[in-house]
Amino acid sequence: MIPREILKKIRQIELRTNRIVTETLAGQYHSVFKGQGMNFDEVREYQPGDDVRAIDWNVTARMNHPFIKKFVEERELTLMLVVDVSGSGLFGSRDQSKRELAAEIASVLAFSAIRNNDKVGLILFSDEVEKFIPPRKGRSHVLRVIREVLFFEPMRRGTDLKTALDFLMRVQSHKAIAVIISDFLSSKSSGALPKELQTSLRMANRKHDVVSVQITDRHELELPKLGRLILEDAETGEILELNTASAGSRAAFALRQEKMRGEIAKQFRSAGIDSIQLRTDEAYSAALGRFFETREKRRLRG
Repeated sequence: MIPREILKKIRQIELRTNRIVTETLAGQYHSVFKGQGMNFDEVREYQPGDDVRAIDWNVTARMNHPFIKKFVEERELTLMLVVDVSGSGLFGSRDQSKRELAAEIASVLAFSAIRNNDKVGLILFSDEVEKFIPPRKGRSHVLRVIREVLFFEPMRRGTDLKTALDFLMRVQSHKAIAVIISDFLSSKSSGALPKELQTSLRMANRKHDVVSVQITDRHELELPKLGRLILEDAETGEILELNTASAGSRAAFALRQEKMRGEIAKQFRSAGIDSIQLRTDEAYSAALGRFFETREKRRLRG
């Protein structure tokens, strides 16, 4: 039996995200994520302007006038949500933690997928793969996915995205939309993505359509003026003392964090991966809308 407060939280997320899906994103999702290819649909009579390469010569010979083959897009896709559940995701300086925002983004994308009759799967990772839910369709399945993103209790606190990508490549044989939702913070990295992770991202993007969603909190980008602070790293347990009274120190911290964020976005672009940057203190619907619009324009140009 699922506790009532958990059901209430999941229902709240469903209501909020369903409105965004209905009003904005479902149609955009359909147009920017393409199917596996084209399937034969039917043969019809040739009309002026049709591509002569589509002529079915066997039917044309039998009927004594031209017919063409008509194809339709093989629409069904799989959306794989690859979600970071490491210790740093529990941080949030406002009403919402990074983990809670990750659940909302997962919900928006998952409900968009099932409205297009696509399957949704889930990989939760820390510095190992913590849970795998194979792709399926349907509302009840999506609600389970949301519950796991919100309330799953990982065994470990660290982050290793490469391990999650290696697992994705093993379990997902056909091309999928792979959305990585993470803060991309790791004790193994000083800011930029490690070389071996960049290689894994490129390999994954050659097989799948990889999209990164980077979630940060305001106070990971700019320090509050609170004097001396003693902080504990949520993933390593390391203790750090900071003096936030100094305006110079706060400015240097903000500059360093913004540079790191920009460097990560640059590395995603270099790997051919679309990325979205979100903050827990800002509405996400506009950023998602811009992402879909950008992909749609690029698809039309191509």
